[in-house]
Amino acid sequence: MLPLSDGLRARRFPVVNVALIVANFAVWLLYELPNLNSAVDHACYGPEPWGVSWITAMFLHGSWDHILGNMLFLAIFGKNVEDAFGPLRYLAFYFAGGFVAMMTQTAMTLLFGTAADGQVPTLGASGAIAAVLGAYFLLYPGSRVRTWIFPIFFVNIPAWIFLGLWFLYQLIEANFGLFSTSANGGGVAFFAHVGGFIFGVVVTRLLTGAGRIAPQEQPSAVRG
Repeated sequence: MLPLSDGLRARRFPVVNVALIVANFAVWLLYELPNLNSAVDHACYGPEPWGVSWITAMFLHGSWDHILGNMLFLAIFGKNVEDAFGPLRYLAFYFAGGFVAMMTQTAMTLLFGTAADGQVPTLGASGAIAAVLGAYFLLYPGSRVRTWIFPIFFVNIPAWIFLGLWFLYQLIEANFGLFSTSANGGGVAFFAHVGGFIFGVVVTRLLTGAGRIAPQEQPSAVRG
């Protein structure tokens, strides 16, 4: 399933969300794409300390499919999460989500993988974006996600169903693929997605209960 829109406009221009998308594409086009393999290797194994490299890794992607898929999800769901959080809180939330996601994947790899698996770098914005999806799941469950179901079907799906199915898929794949991140070529960091999503749900629940974030009211009938 591929989301195309959510039919819910933000109340103000999502400056941070747009800046994150631009930054990801800028790194991809100017730094990675000209010499993809060496660029990724240098970024993942370069001289930066771990406290810096986990941030730079969030702006790296391994292929066109990787970055386009991530940025599509961020463009559709991130604008309204920023709208509820506010720009500065959203930026902090995004990076915190990426950190928790990476820690979740790292912990599961070290617990269940081999020593060689632990040397495989984790890169991509999907962990942070998973946190955004978790926030959206709580804030706008009734919005209608215009979805392309391959090959030709277009349907409007409530956000809580779309994102619930997305999370369930990540959880199943994570549990069935504990060893998918291997030294022979890597894989998808499903536990990063799981950890990021749960972080997004928990933090959003806490902030909503404390009155720190305010989602916009949804119209009674949303056209996707």
